[in-house]
Amino acid sequence: MTGAKVWAADLGQVDPQDIWRKDRDHFVHPWTHFDSFKQDGSLVMDRAEGAYVTDISGKRYLDGIGGLWCVNAGYGRKEIVEAIAAQAMRMPFYNPFVDTTNVPAAELSAKLASLAPGDLNKVFYTCGGSTANDTAVRIAHYYHARRGKKSKMHVISRIDAYHGSTYLTGSITGRPGDRSPYLNFLDGWIHHVSSPNFYRSEKARQEDMSEAEFCDHLVQELEDKILEIGADNVACFFAEPIMGAGGVIVPPPGYHARTLEVCKRHDVLYISDEVVTAFGRLGHFFASKDVFGIEPDMIVTAKGLTSGYQPLGACIFSDRIYDAMSAPDPDGWFTNGYTYSGHPVACAAALANIALMERDDICGHVRKMGPYLEKKLNELLDLPIVGQVRGKHFMMCVENVADKATREHLPDAANIGKRISDHCERLGLIVRPLGALNVISPPLTLTEPQIDELVGILRKGIEAAMQDLRQEGLLKA
Repeated sequence: MTGAKVWAADLGQVDPQDIWRKDRDHFVHPWTHFDSFKQDGSLVMDRAEGAYVTDISGKRYLDGIGGLWCVNAGYGRKEIVEAIAAQAMRMPFYNPFVDTTNVPAAELSAKLASLAPGDLNKVFYTCGGSTANDTAVRIAHYYHARRGKKSKMHVISRIDAYHGSTYLTGSITGRPGDRSPYLNFLDGWIHHVSSPNFYRSEKARQEDMSEAEFCDHLVQELEDKILEIGADNVACFFAEPIMGAGGVIVPPPGYHARTLEVCKRHDVLYISDEVVTAFGRLGHFFASKDVFGIEPDMIVTAKGLTSGYQPLGACIFSDRIYDAMSAPDPDGWFTNGYTYSGHPVACAAALANIALMERDDICGHVRKMGPYLEKKLNELLDLPIVGQVRGKHFMMCVENVADKATREHLPDAANIGKRISDHCERLGLIVRPLGALNVISPPLTLTEPQIDELVGILRKGIEAAMQDLRQEGLLKA
């Protein structure tokens, strides 16, 4: 139709209530809680700049969760937007299957290989973190089978782990809250060992373990699980360097190096899930080696890879794995992949994001400002319900309790994490509630005054929630 209007957001003509109703009536969100969603609908975000987001009614918030662990470079970065637009105009898409490629995908693959540790020189692209972890399992199975070890198919993960929401990665995930009784999960060849959460370990408390003794227990438990299943049957072990959605759980010192040693001893691939920890959140492009001193067999990444400007995930794996997968074999097809693997616009966004991070030394900024964020958040420990502040640099969490000595949780009716996040939202800060927790994972560009603003509002939010609970008889302190 000649003269037909092409859709574009005309912000001056948007009716906030109309958008809110359309969203409630038609958009089924990830992790929807239907009862509350039908009543309350969504907070409609409209624009963003730097570390701040603005809703459709014009209210501005400091984004304390970086979108969802992902807007690492901050909002409104013209360099990334211009790279996206230029590539979309030049060539928005072409088939990536078998033997066709595009310039951004090839360039990004080489760049990721240069940033990743050891011999992790091969890159398989996906649409996000879930599909990247799904692909990691497929690569592990294919690798072992090509070596004549097809029985090595079992996967070991951890309680409290989060690795995605495909049927496979949802099964590998170990967060109890994600195990909906109305969904099915794979069983029989996926196993979970203990969470490395020393603060919450009942076993550590009952046996009066030190953190070092708790680490000994975890390492032995992993080896015992491998031997129980049979080393000839175990394909891989999944581990986030710091657990994200499971509660920002930092494992005991030495845990990763020792579990990697166990895996090597039993020919089990070690998959480091860096969907959250990569691209600066802990002050380095990858945390596995630079923070925890290990060179895993695979690193899975997404989120900060493009700073959330485009959906893109990647599984980066070793030359050793690739050599076994690609050994001469007329039936050697790796029949796994996605229409949007190596999407040129997404890869262009990632290249621009990495170039921007290097130019502005964002990782160095995180190494400088991360300890300040940790220090300011730890000041919240003077509040009666703040039981622990944990995490590292720009990946932090506050755990709320009824009793600091016993670490007893507040009653479910308190809904404390959500209650605090609601008060923070009212005051102009977005933090993420996870049960008794509030997660903080802001853009990596945060300045010292913005950190002061974040922690100051969070304190007020916790204090307001405490006042609510006292009035309702749910808190005595």
